Amino acid sequence: MPSRILLAFSVLLAMLLTSSDGAAQSRIAGAKSLRCTFPRSSTGTWKKDGSPDATVKPASLVLRFDAIDTETGVAQLRNGSVGSDVTVRLAEGYLHFMQAFRTGPLYTTTVFEAGATGNKFKAVHSRHEYFSTPLPDATSSPEQYYGECEVLR
Repeated sequence: MPSRILLAFSVLLAMLLTSSDGAAQSRIAGAKSLRCTFPRSSTGTWKKDGSPDATVKPASLVLRFDAIDTETGVAQLRNGSVGSDVTVRLAEGYLHFMQAFRTGPLYTTTVFEAGATGNKFKAVHSRHEYFSTPLPDATSSPEQYYGECEVLR
């Protein structure tokens, strides 16, 4: 008898866990196009003594992901008029986009199922890049952007 109670409790718990965010999961899993806006960022660097430092500031980064296909693992990243293929992975409430450049940098965007409001999902975009001499108007140090992505279709 105790094993039946344990089994019933396990089934009930699984139903509760999957149903509470089931609608958000289906929206994020079925998204074919997202528009992501990031109004805040932080930039990391290292001081002369080698200790890490970071600066938080306003940002205005907009990314658009189109032709999202989680089965093949490919999506199209649009930034203005420029487009490129990126890797996409759907995993347990997270939609990850990854772009590894041949020159070394890695950019990632993660869209979170948790905390979704309507068609909008919390998101973070990270740029793993470092140049010892900063370049004006370019990513020269690690950056992270905070915002949201809206499902367009």
